[in-house]
Amino acid sequence: MRAIDLSGVTWRKSSYSNPDGGACLEVSDDASPLVPVRDSKDPARPPLLFSAEAWSAFTYNLRG
Repeated sequence: MRAIDLSGVTWRKSSYSNPDGGACLEVSDDASPLVPVRDSKDPARPPLLFSAEAWSAFTYNLRG
């Protein structure tokens, strides 16, 4: 498996994140066809990587 360089991606916080800096999730749209997701409290930790299809299905199901 080859390493993926995410040093140039722009991260955005989830609109559902705690505004006080608590449990925050960040996602990037700059790594297509993958969607990297990370914990904003620990940005040095490697992000989770999802396929665009898996991420779309996940977020769709959150809406209920």
